[in-house]
Amino acid sequence: MKLIVTIPAYNEAANIADVIAEVPRAIVGVDAVEVLVVDDGSTDGTVETALAAGADHVVRLGRNRGLATAFRTAMREAVRRGADLIVNTDGDNHYDQSRIPDLIQPLLRRQADIAVGSRVLGGLRMRAANKYGNRLANAVMQRLLGMPGVDVSTGFRAYTREAALKLNVLSNHTYTHETLIHALDQQLAIANVPLPARAVDRPSRLIRSLTSHIWRAGIVIMNSFILYRPLHVWGTLGLVCALLGTLPFVRFLYFVAQGQGHGHIQSLVIGSALLFFGVQLCIVGLLASAIRWNRRLIEEVLYVLKERDGEQRAATNGHATTNGTHQDDTRRKANVV
Repeated sequence: MKLIVTIPAYNEAANIADVIAEVPRAIVGVDAVEVLVVDDGSTDGTVETALAAGADHVVRLGRNRGLATAFRTAMREAVRRGADLIVNTDGDNHYDQSRIPDLIQPLLRRQADIAVGSRVLGGLRMRAANKYGNRLANAVMQRLLGMPGVDVSTGFRAYTREAALKLNVLSNHTYTHETLIHALDQQLAIANVPLPARAVDRPSRLIRSLTSHIWRAGIVIMNSFILYRPLHVWGTLGLVCALLGTLPFVRFLYFVAQGQGHGHIQSLVIGSALLFFGVQLCIVGLLASAIRWNRRLIEEVLYVLKERDGEQRAATNGHATTNGTHQDDTRRKANVV
């Protein structure tokens, strides 16, 4: 069984060596552990530092494309290199890579398809806005997804090969929320593994502006729910509008019972409009749900195609382990999109 630890990195020359060095290379139940770094257009020597630190594979994106693209590339390239298990971590050394054996235990025991390394934020030193923003986002998403205690924003996660093949990241900003929503849609089992995290002193590469991040992450979450749970979204909105539309009619009937049924036409018009709008939203939800089934069929086709591509690439690339081969591999994979 091969485990590949993927590290999306952007200008992480100061930290990437420590991250790679902390990855355990001998784990009970795992035959081989490799490190794959996806360089997201770094300009500070991240690639050279990663290779010198012992990275087995380095994939260059050529220019900065964002965390979601780097993660999507990391998952694809790990599968192509024959990974049976994939652990994703950050290049800023925020997570404790020495706890990877604990993180993958639910997968080794076949109890889960995805293991989430939920951060223990209690005593962690973070900017107040980031810390409490994380807690608020977690509280909302945990409630919406029915996943109490899971850190929905953490990037420290483990995936089986099947889970990696089934997940599709469409966002261009962040992948953490979307992949959980999609995993539930795919009926993948998710395990929660609470693990301590470390403080990061430098500004976040992802959250350059808290307001912008909240807005963009909120759009990703909203789009994900609309895509993967359309009937829940449109059906709920439709029922709310329909219920609001009945209130003017209830009010009108009350006045009729009191002998004051004259007038009130405006409220009845508003109620009729809300009822009509609510019915239309429910119809949209049914249509979107039908489209969702078509998407599921397309995803099954993608799963088969990615599985075949991974098997062919793994057979072609083999299991090279020398530094010279890794550097040649880096050149072959330069400017991967």
